[in-house]
Amino acid sequence: MSELSTNHVIGIKDLTAEDIHLIFETAENFKEVINRPIKKVPSLRDITVANLFFENSTRTRISFELAEKRLSADVVNFSASSSSVKKGETLLDTVNNILSMKVDMVVMRHPAPGAPKYLSQLIDANVINAGDGTHEHPTQALLDAFSMREQLGDLTGKKIAIFGDILHSRVALSNIFCLQKLGAYVKVCGPPTLIPKYIHRLGVGVEYDVRKTLEWCDVANILRIQLERQDIKYFPSLREYSQYFGINKKLLDSLDKEIVIMHPGPINRGVEITSDVADSEHSIILQQVENGVAVRMAILFLLAAKR
Repeated sequence: MSELSTNHVIGIKDLTAEDIHLIFETAENFKEVINRPIKKVPSLRDITVANLFFENSTRTRISFELAEKRLSADVVNFSASSSSVKKGETLLDTVNNILSMKVDMVVMRHPAPGAPKYLSQLIDANVINAGDGTHEHPTQALLDAFSMREQLGDLTGKKIAIFGDILHSRVALSNIFCLQKLGAYVKVCGPPTLIPKYIHRLGVGVEYDVRKTLEWCDVANILRIQLERQDIKYFPSLREYSQYFGINKKLLDSLDKEIVIMHPGPINRGVEITSDVADSEHSIILQQVENGVAVRMAILFLLAAKR
């Protein structure tokens, strides 16, 4: 297969396993490119990409921007906090104004689930979802799975555990869809109040004991507590969360095996993960960041080929 089956990357749900493998193969090539002395290729010359961020983001926005510039695209950055959205402009008006500037692709992060899909049905540009509410974050899931594959090889039959705030996490949902399409087993672990009621329907295991889950898994993908999305208290205190659900070096050292440690960031050090775990030799957190640029380059390149 040489091209994606879709014109947009809105969610992992819409991608086939073949699409995912194609993105990974393309990302491997781009990873070589970004490790060369001259890191730029002219693949997206004459393509204009608009980054529309209606929600705060540092790593994802910088990662996309770097990917676009490495591919020689023209980049337009839009941040809602300093825009006419503050003056009451609607999403569609904002986007139409940007499109009238002849933009080919839109990378969008929005607090409302479904906003990128809504947009993709109304405009002519390719849309990439950079996170919509608590729904999906497909590029994060793809870079996570790509990073796991580098460590473990084929993910078929591998055991992946996702720890933490599953309820508010778009990363968890996209990871579950992606890993299942690649044949991995997935288990979630966290306080009962932070595990969604419907999660069983997705075919994942649920565990409330951190130690048991670590003994089961090959990879621990640790998510942060998303305090900004929590309107009520889901657990007594951060100290208590850290005591019962935090992952520390002592706990990892007591296991009779080594586990790959991942975290999509930003890290709440000392809450869900201690510094000595985040910075340990088992952690591939910085590789995730590097792989993020390669995976996003691959997606931009493959979507541009569909234009």
